[in-house]
Amino acid sequence: MEALVALCKRLGIIFPGSEIYGGLAGTWDYGPIGTLLKKNLKDQWWNYNVQLRDNVVAVDAAIMMNPKAWEASGHTEAFTDPLVECKHCHIRFRSDKTEDIKAHELTHKDKTASWTEPVNFNLLVKAYLGIVEGKQSEIYLRGEITNGFHVNFKNVVNTTRVRIPFGIAQIGKAFRNEITPGNFIFRSREFEQMELQFYIQPTPEEGKKWFAYWKKESMDWYVSLGMSKENLRFRDHEATERAHYAIDATDIEFKAPWGWQEMMGIHNRGDWDLTRHQKYSGQALTYRDTETNQEYTPWDIETSAGVDRSLLFFLLDAYRKDEKREWLQLNPKLAPYKAAVFPLVANKPALVAKADEIYHNLRKSIMVSWDDRGNIGKRYAAQDEVGTPFCITVDYTTLEDQTVTVRERDSMEQKRVPVSELSNFLLKVL
Repeated sequence: MEALVALCKRLGIIFPGSEIYGGLAGTWDYGPIGTLLKKNLKDQWWNYNVQLRDNVVAVDAAIMMNPKAWEASGHTEAFTDPLVECKHCHIRFRSDKTEDIKAHELTHKDKTASWTEPVNFNLLVKAYLGIVEGKQSEIYLRGEITNGFHVNFKNVVNTTRVRIPFGIAQIGKAFRNEITPGNFIFRSREFEQMELQFYIQPTPEEGKKWFAYWKKESMDWYVSLGMSKENLRFRDHEATERAHYAIDATDIEFKAPWGWQEMMGIHNRGDWDLTRHQKYSGQALTYRDTETNQEYTPWDIETSAGVDRSLLFFLLDAYRKDEKREWLQLNPKLAPYKAAVFPLVANKPALVAKADEIYHNLRKSIMVSWDDRGNIGKRYAAQDEVGTPFCITVDYTTLEDQTVTVRERDSMEQKRVPVSELSNFLLKVL
């Protein structure tokens, strides 16, 4: 984990938030490489869940919402973590994190452990609208993006041709006043979610069918992007641990260095959300089947994945190091740059001009990196570290026969490819 964190900062993947001011706990900034990686991850989720499906549409709901929406969803009352405070140093922990608490107690070698009684701590981040701060202007930054789907359910039905079963997708930021952010970007106070709410007929049979369907689809998506199957598992929730709204629930977990950790949640939420928002808003949020003329409140199946923690786990899964090099064995679809173009040497105008021509032609269709610093070996190493699948070298032979050397990241094998076939060669692989 430490090696990966160091790599991320050194390569411009992820930086501590507000670092020049001493930072702000639980916040992170994505650098040039990390921004590309994050975009690719979200694009792949979007392609899989929205673009390739006939029955899924999308929204981009506001981060700030009427406070009544959070009352309806239960967040103002129940969106809490149990908090305890060390009486010696006043550091706070979630009371259910027993291992963290025991580890902290060891730091007070000569003192008997002493903790406050658990107190529920609301995770919503408050904000204020208007000129004068006051109760009348108090709102919340969304603690999750779920509400944005349900408050727009009727709008989507009325303005599109969707028919049950159908889904609404969204990628967006959320904010939580986390007690103990940590493990790099796994638990942050500002993060992004990739979420789908899939509305279905309100029957147990439909609930079981679609819950199983999205459970499989979600796992298949992670595997399709190269995540190792041995690092993934489902953890089905027992009835006693399910959220109050959940008829059924499971997590997709990743085997992190600190144990199995949740990456995505899949829930059968029943009609809880639409019913609550209907009650609090006074607006009908039912659905009428135009074929049967039946009117009902749909159930919905939710898939919710953290962008940041998914990215972290893809990085952990892809990180490789041996006696010769350090590299990210990322799936080409996720790699920040799909290829890098080099002139063999930087002081030969003919080589530089040809490499520049190839570089600009390729970047019309894929993200390409340019590097003319140092020797070829160092350039290969630098591109391996950021996960670039292919390196293209323009050499003296290129000027003679219009072929280039293409070097593959994982095997380090090299082959000659005609310049005229280079785009098709890369696009076929990528």
